[in-house]
Amino acid sequence: MNIIVCMKWIPDTSEADLTVAAGAKDIKKDDLDHDINDWDRFAVEEAVQIKEKVGGKVTVVCVAPEDSEETLRECLARGADEAFQVWSDEMEGGDGYCTASILAKFIKNRDFDLVLTGTLAEDDGAGQVGGMLAAMLDIPSSTLVSKIEIHDKKASFLRELEGGLYESVETDIPCLISVATGLNEPRFVSIRAVRKVASIDIPNMGIEELGMDAGQVGQAGARLVMEEVSLPPEGEGAEIIAGKPEESAARLAEILKEKGALG
Repeated sequence: MNIIVCMKWIPDTSEADLTVAAGAKDIKKDDLDHDINDWDRFAVEEAVQIKEKVGGKVTVVCVAPEDSEETLRECLARGADEAFQVWSDEMEGGDGYCTASILAKFIKNRDFDLVLTGTLAEDDGAGQVGGMLAAMLDIPSSTLVSKIEIHDKKASFLRELEGGLYESVETDIPCLISVATGLNEPRFVSIRAVRKVASIDIPNMGIEELGMDAGQVGQAGARLVMEEVSLPPEGEGAEIIAGKPEESAARLAEILKEKGALG
């Protein structure tokens, strides 16, 4: 079972004070820490668990600059067998379509049975790459998958629906599955595991190695154009209601009536 996991390297914005970069096309990322997209962390773990059950090889690929090498090495420490960084300066500014095109070029040159991605990326929440990649590879796909079983050249899985419902799906292999968070429990990465993979080579592939040209990637190949990025306007802030409990309750009721929340 040859499994390829597509991992995204994203900035950690959870506790950062964000500012818009010059040109208003993106946020400033120079001072932000980067890490593996959380959805993709579950995809890596699921790939390793499948390999442990049925055998095979896990390959992780990331379309990101050279600084992403540390995160790729973490994937190796989690149990992946090899990792590839795909990047050329021409890829800067690309959209989901460009990323899917690059990944398709990478994957088509390899033997694979299963492609795993996260359903969403935490930075843009677009959820587009998995579906476009499957179409480019001409293989079946599904999203929001919360359980996977591999048997007899088929993949069986549960897919999350709205309202707490699930649907049971079976498809032929090869296929692409975009996983949900909570699919598994990503393993703890020990210092010993990190040291073990410290010297493993992580190749970088550019557009020439992929057989692409500059017009297919980056802003030149993008189907979407980012017009402007802006921070949400600041509100007036919260009103602190002081006084005794009965006075505060009366004032709260008065505010709710003013806002139309009470009749």
